[in-house]
Amino acid sequence: MGEKPKTPEYPAYWEADVVLRDGTTAHLRPVRPEDASGLARMHEGQSQSSIYLRFFTFKSSLSRKELERFTHVDYRDRVAFVVLRGEEILGIGRYDRLDDPLEAEVAFNISDASQGKGIGSILMEHLAVAARENGIRRFTAEVLPENRKMLSVFQDTGFEVSRHFDDGVVAVAFSIDPTAKSRAVMESREHRAEARSVAELLAPEAVAVIGASRQWGSVGFALLQNIIEGGYTGPVYGINPEALEVAGMISRASLAEVPGPVDLAVIAVPEAEVPAVVQDCARHGVKGLLVVTTGYADAGQEGLVRQRALVRQARANGMRVIGPASAGLINTAPEVSLNASVSPFLPVRGPVGLFSQSAVIGVTLFAAAHRRGIGLSSMLSAGNRADVSGNDAMQYFEDDPATDAVGVYLESFGNPRKFSRIARRLSRSKPVVVARSDVMGRRLPPGHETRTTQAPTGAVDSMLEQTGVIQVENHDDLMDLMQTVASQPLPAGPRVGVVGNSLALNRVVMDAVELHGLTVASTVLVPDLDAAHVVDEAVRAVGRAVSETIASGEVDALLVVTQAGMHQEVGDADRLASAVEEASRGTSVTVLASLTGVLDLTYRSASLRGSGPSTEEGRQRGIPVFSSPEQAARVLSRLVWYSAWREAEAGVPVEPEGVDRNRAEELIEDWASRAHGTDLVRLTAEEAGELLGCYGIRVLPAARFTTEDEAVRAADRLGWPVAVKAVDSYLRHRLDLGGVRLNIVDAESLRRNVAQMRQVLEPFGSPGLEVQSMAPSGQACTITALEDPLLGPVVSFGIAGDAVDLLDDWVHRVPPLTNQDLDRMIRAPRAAAKLFGYGGLPAVDTDALQDLLARVAALKDDHPQVARIRFNPVLASDRGVTVLSTEIDVANAAQRTDSARRAMRD
Repeated sequence: MGEKPKTPEYPAYWEADVVLRDGTTAHLRPVRPEDASGLARMHEGQSQSSIYLRFFTFKSSLSRKELERFTHVDYRDRVAFVVLRGEEILGIGRYDRLDDPLEAEVAFNISDASQGKGIGSILMEHLAVAARENGIRRFTAEVLPENRKMLSVFQDTGFEVSRHFDDGVVAVAFSIDPTAKSRAVMESREHRAEARSVAELLAPEAVAVIGASRQWGSVGFALLQNIIEGGYTGPVYGINPEALEVAGMISRASLAEVPGPVDLAVIAVPEAEVPAVVQDCARHGVKGLLVVTTGYADAGQEGLVRQRALVRQARANGMRVIGPASAGLINTAPEVSLNASVSPFLPVRGPVGLFSQSAVIGVTLFAAAHRRGIGLSSMLSAGNRADVSGNDAMQYFEDDPATDAVGVYLESFGNPRKFSRIARRLSRSKPVVVARSDVMGRRLPPGHETRTTQAPTGAVDSMLEQTGVIQVENHDDLMDLMQTVASQPLPAGPRVGVVGNSLALNRVVMDAVELHGLTVASTVLVPDLDAAHVVDEAVRAVGRAVSETIASGEVDALLVVTQAGMHQEVGDADRLASAVEEASRGTSVTVLASLTGVLDLTYRSASLRGSGPSTEEGRQRGIPVFSSPEQAARVLSRLVWYSAWREAEAGVPVEPEGVDRNRAEELIEDWASRAHGTDLVRLTAEEAGELLGCYGIRVLPAARFTTEDEAVRAADRLGWPVAVKAVDSYLRHRLDLGGVRLNIVDAESLRRNVAQMRQVLEPFGSPGLEVQSMAPSGQACTITALEDPLLGPVVSFGIAGDAVDLLDDWVHRVPPLTNQDLDRMIRAPRAAAKLFGYGGLPAVDTDALQDLLARVAALKDDHPQVARIRFNPVLASDRGVTVLSTEIDVANAAQRTDSARRAMRD
């Protein structure tokens, strides 16, 4: 008997959890033979109309032969994906390669109950990715004219779709190569779905606290109590099978006893009970889970395994997860008024949205917002960030009209490409303040211990700067910024006015302003507050000075810094802050205050005066008051930088001409198949040249040799004059160590130099040598690009030599790059003056240098399997650029950490 045919396998990364248009989740994977029964059930539940539109005829059931054909595929010439909710198939999409190997016919079938949720678009995206990996470049389809929904799916892909009417059907055809438009369409779909999913969590119509307790001080007790005391406007249910009453209400033993649907389940049961609770939530149609239970990734590797199982279980049943180990979520909207958190207070309503990963930091931010009087629109603590992440929160904040500024505390980037894209877009409309530790990228959060960063020092800072994010070092700095953007307009420029009651203190403030790169445009000295009988007059004088300075039109921002005298009464500080707030109300000038020497312990020295909803251009009433002038100046300098970034031209994404992505992808897939495990494949010079040629990059040819005669023949072929270099990557640039000889003009000189180099390099192990034509003289530069597991693609540029080797004088950027990114990139290094005529030398061809950087960035962005690219050196002259040497490493496809794929991240 012959052996049973082996079932074909598909790449594991083809499976993905996805967010649908209604904010719920589902699981997408390639079809399997065991899906036949589920596909048959989906077909039997379809309406006659849906069956007719898909098969052009009516058939009440699928035959065994049809089911076998639909579920048995080879994952190359025939591929099908199913979207599942639990065991139920919501939709299926497939392609079949045609006689033309570059073309495939595509078809979709979405269950009636799941139509309108974007499943067709999701299937299209994943089919296109799989098809491109298998060498297919075009999709075709035949659609009945009355099937408007499917025609819309094709038309809304962003691809250039052609349609023509043929024999009663609409024939559709389009290239599936990604374009700027198709990427924008996918990002827009993703944005809408993820924003909707977070909105559903923050505004549930009914909440159940599972694990609600009668024991004062327990988490289950606090959560239920805080929801009730916060004035939540919907029904809330306490679930506890062992209690008849909790928090003054009847306790339910399970969700089965709840009289209506539940949108959000707050889970506070022991870790061992969570899987059963999640399954019960799935049975009763719960939309989202807030898990405060600990013992998952925060408890080590075994906990991480449990956490991943929890997320898979929830997503497969349509539910998103906040947590585990979450401190909760808050929504201050009057129509919701939800405090599902460990904070005993619902914050005042205001324009600030907050997100934190760590539960501890989340509690700290809750408390800081309350203490400072900062009004919040909403807040979310992701805990272990197993599912809902900072990226999801930013998608929501971008669309939320009640949020005018965003504060984020991060411990790592879950999907760095996505973070960069969202943050750059969000920062254009709303200030985004990110607090992170200086060791971010080295000390990893729970669940990331197996991933290590390879990014160069400063890459995180550069990425955040590129996206317009305001960076701070800790949660105190974060709240300093948030209390300012909550109540003040952004400064229009760097001109700062100083109002104070001490000549010495004014000088300190002026020094602090200038130290932070700002300009002192005006100073005013007002009466001091030393005597009790002149306090009222001094307060009025401060108010007049503030009004007059603002009215002068000479300042973009104002720092009010007063020193209290020896004679103080309760309320003096409040009266002074109120006077400043009143004088600055309605102005476009940014006003900050610092009151030093205040002894009034009832006064919150670093808080907003006033409270309540925004009253002018979305801002909260009040004035930000800081404990020191230097602190206020530092906050102001960051806001000035952000305003300049936002006002600067954003630029347009650069799409280099003459790029053959399809050929490059075929080459990379072939080379990557040679890698084993986590090993990298170093491309040969010929392979590297072929790949770079797909992106219009030419490397100056070089030839290795073993004898002097071979060297001479190579020089004759390449062209005189030539250089001889050591093959070793360290020695090949070291004139001082004898690793390179230049401007060799004839065969006799070449033979002599080769002999001398071999003698000099003998202590270094006699490295191999190569010969290369001389390039036009110019400034040596270095370009690198790598795929970092924690940051994604990073492109780096520097001036070769001591600038990068000793001083770490690099600039780093994350693709995709705009023309403005490229221009700023070549100007950012401290040694960049060498490119622009330094020391009387001619300026280099900066257009050619930017074009090379754009091509490297495009290559790296398109192909995450390219683990590392290094050009060293690149000679930039006034006539162009020449790449002299390159190293390229390709990663194993099975080990890729491709953050560009259309999948939710664990």
